[in-house]
Amino acid sequence: MSSFFELLGLFLLLMLPFLYETNHIFRYYFKFLMYYGIVSFNSIILIPAFLTRPCDVRNLLWASTWCHRVSTLIGLRWELRGKEHLGKDQACIIVANHQSSLDVLGMFHIWHVMNKCTVVAKRELFYAWPFGLAAWLAGLIFIDRVRGEKARETLNDVNRRIKKQRIKLWVFPEGTRRNTGELHPFKKGAFHMAIDQQIPILPVVFSSYCTFLNDKKKILNAGRIVITTLPPVSTEGLTKDDIDVLMERVRCQMIETFKLTSAEALQRYAPIMKGGIPVASSSPSSSSTSCSSSTTTATSSSTATVAPPGAAATPVADAAVAAAAAVASSSSAYGQPPGYGAGAAKASLLKTL
Repeated sequence: MSSFFELLGLFLLLMLPFLYETNHIFRYYFKFLMYYGIVSFNSIILIPAFLTRPCDVRNLLWASTWCHRVSTLIGLRWELRGKEHLGKDQACIIVANHQSSLDVLGMFHIWHVMNKCTVVAKRELFYAWPFGLAAWLAGLIFIDRVRGEKARETLNDVNRRIKKQRIKLWVFPEGTRRNTGELHPFKKGAFHMAIDQQIPILPVVFSSYCTFLNDKKKILNAGRIVITTLPPVSTEGLTKDDIDVLMERVRCQMIETFKLTSAEALQRYAPIMKGGIPVASSSPSSSSTSCSSSTTTATSSSTATVAPPGAAATPVADAAVAAAAAVASSSSAYGQPPGYGAGAAKASLLKTL
């Protein structure tokens, strides 16, 4: 009987490389299992070290050192732009777009640049032990989104501390992660906090994941992500009455950067897509129009530039972002994803998607 189980185990072990190469669903779950498994294992190892200085945000530097190699294992490469803005020793509110739990790997990649930085997270994550316990000991801020008054009290206490200790506070103003190839409306909490303490807003933009990730079809291939840090937006002299204008202005700057960097990422798929990046329609999208008008009327305390410097969003960039979603569900695009060998068996399988 023992020989049977040994042979069965050997057979399953030998099947792993074949399944990984030929079955995109298996590959999707295997990569996320590695990601969550390694982070959880590292959490167990790091908890005793975190207990030597509990709830200290510097513990997150240890966590990033242990966990950032996961990106290499699952085929993700991160490129940071605007490092000079992120590395300043100042208190600020970082606002970033939220597409997937993979965002955390991007944060691990740049944590050594941010140095003293913590994150606002939903309370439910605290109960995902051992990760939740390790995150709390590393200084993450957990808020109860259901009990709004208590959440505001917690954030007010945190707000005073980050200004005094010159800590960066990372917030996802969209609230919920959505990989749809666009930025969704922002919540006002981060902007209230920045104006309350008169500290700057620091926009951080992750380029679209649509070219390598499709949760609906269970696809996760190798990918390259550009992380762009825009110049800080001053809140000095602003009041609660300026929140809507400030929020829309920051969001529009982030949208322009998101379109440009996502279009750049999509260029790598041009040989795969028929005709490359499609031509945009002559009528701009409603979000582009609203952003153009609000940017024109916004106050000029600090203007963030987008990458590449001096460039403006174009109709081609708009079309590229829209096409990214098509790439993520296109059988031809996934026949030869970047950084991934294209075998005959894999290509034939992916044609069925």
